[in-house]
Amino acid sequence: MEEKKIDIQSIIGFILIGGILIWMLYNNKPEEEVQDNPKDQTEQVVEKSQQEPVQEEQARDSVANDSTALVAAQKKLGAFGYSSTLSSAQGGTTTLANDVLELKVSNKGGYIQEAKLKNFKTYDSVPVYIIKDGNATFNLNFNTTDGRSLNTENLFFQPELTENNGSQVLSMKLKVSENEFLEYRYSLKPGEYMMDFSILSQGLSGVLDASQTPNLDWQIKGYRHAKSISYENRYTDLVYEYGGGDDDNIRSGDDEEENVSYIAYRQHFFTSILLTDTPFEKVNFNVTDLVEDEDVDTVYTKNFASTIPLELKAGELNYNMNWYYGPADYKILNDYDRNLDEVIPLGWGIFGWINKYIFIPFFAFLSGFLPSYGLAIIAMTIVVRIVLSPVTYKSYLSQAKMKVLRPEINEINEKYKDNAMKKQQETMKLYSKAGASPMSGCLPALMQIPVFYALFQFFPSAFQLRQKSFLWADDLSSYDVIAHLPFKIPFYGDHVSLFPILAAIAIFIYMTMTTGQSMQANQQPGMPNMKFLMYLSPLFMLIFFNNYASGLSLYYFTSNLITIGIMLVIKHVIIDENKIHAKIQENKKKPRKTNRFTRKFQEMMEQAEEQQKKQGRK
Repeated sequence: MEEKKIDIQSIIGFILIGGILIWMLYNNKPEEEVQDNPKDQTEQVVEKSQQEPVQEEQARDSVANDSTALVAAQKKLGAFGYSSTLSSAQGGTTTLANDVLELKVSNKGGYIQEAKLKNFKTYDSVPVYIIKDGNATFNLNFNTTDGRSLNTENLFFQPELTENNGSQVLSMKLKVSENEFLEYRYSLKPGEYMMDFSILSQGLSGVLDASQTPNLDWQIKGYRHAKSISYENRYTDLVYEYGGGDDDNIRSGDDEEENVSYIAYRQHFFTSILLTDTPFEKVNFNVTDLVEDEDVDTVYTKNFASTIPLELKAGELNYNMNWYYGPADYKILNDYDRNLDEVIPLGWGIFGWINKYIFIPFFAFLSGFLPSYGLAIIAMTIVVRIVLSPVTYKSYLSQAKMKVLRPEINEINEKYKDNAMKKQQETMKLYSKAGASPMSGCLPALMQIPVFYALFQFFPSAFQLRQKSFLWADDLSSYDVIAHLPFKIPFYGDHVSLFPILAAIAIFIYMTMTTGQSMQANQQPGMPNMKFLMYLSPLFMLIFFNNYASGLSLYYFTSNLITIGIMLVIKHVIIDENKIHAKIQENKKKPRKTNRFTRKFQEMMEQAEEQQKKQGRK
């Protein structure tokens, strides 16, 4: 048998062919990495082919879920169900801010959730918030054509914040579709407490039920900002303008008014105001006092609420308005030229006129260069007393004349003690001859009343005095404290204020000088004890002004102190009672022409006396 031999040439040929094949495979492989294991490559292809149907299925499920959510929302909210499927339906807020005001607007309801005044603090050094922690609501209630009654406070708005010429503009849209919506638009300028606000709708004429009037409800519970809750509450009320310029206020209770152009919720030194370019046809107001016991500290002062029917035009809403959240400062409000100065309680009629055109400008002038507001109060009081000093002189001169005539009047009273009619006639004749009258002392006092009342209104409303210190008073807009009591006295409080004590002492000295002696001399039988009334006025000042602004007590103390000084000068330097007596005697000798009123009065007295005599004879 022939032995097999290894063919070396065949082996070399196979090796070369294998090498060529390997080289060809290496140079022609695809860019993707080749799987070493054909089984793994097969599994990868299968996995990829299975993943694509899953992604498509998830996309179909997402669309199906969105459609299901939209159907469910529309079943509950009708056309406005679309708004609840947007991203804003998850909640959240958008912030509008400038250098004086910061506002947070909620997606739910589209209204301001928080309003902070950046430059002010409360009495306990906490930032001043007008709106916070749900103390305010702003809700538009409307009916739809499919029979639903909806409230915007429960619906979600889509926010969009932009900038326009330096102003921040926030559009809050309650959408029916991308091009159909109810919009609240806010526009806040730099450095302003006032912002533009509008309520408008687009494409809702077929959605809103025009036969039912939409109602706008605006409500705020006023936060306490001052140390004295009772004092702050006294100057907290609702003010509104109506009829093109008239204004009124509500301290508590309900009211209704037509053609209202603005509504202000005044919280003493801070206020929220809603203004409208198109007057509201009718507004229902309600103010509830939340301070049931003034001796108990509370968080809120009063609850303000307004219900405003809005008019649909061609099935759409279109109202241009303004919001104001800021200080109740006369200068700031007056600069807006919207009659907002009436929000400040400066007094009605002549009292408000005196404050607006005399005291406010004059006090601003004094406080502009004096180092403290306390000195400005003292300086203004001095000027006022000097201006009124001629009136004080006339009043004291009349009292001096009556004092000189007192012996003769006593003689008449004794001589005709049994004939009241004759006694009155003779007394009037004496007054006429002497050129004196008891009324001449009253008239100068009456002339001072407008000034005193105007100042009484001015000081509690002067925003400039807020948190300004003077001497021992750390805040001229609130009461000063020199001692704390371990208990609370009704009407007085749990502290002792020094300025009211000084004012009470000054009033007592003044009344003693002017009326103390004459009161006792003129005491008539059956009349109340006038001396007791003299003591009552200082006591009233001492008790009730203990919780008033220390700036007001400082004014009364300074005013009475200056008046006492003026009267001492008049009494000891200007007026000489001996000269007055001599002058009266000269007047009595001269024939005196009586005026028509005096003659008529004397004739009436004589007729009455004659009638009395006839009755006596009968």
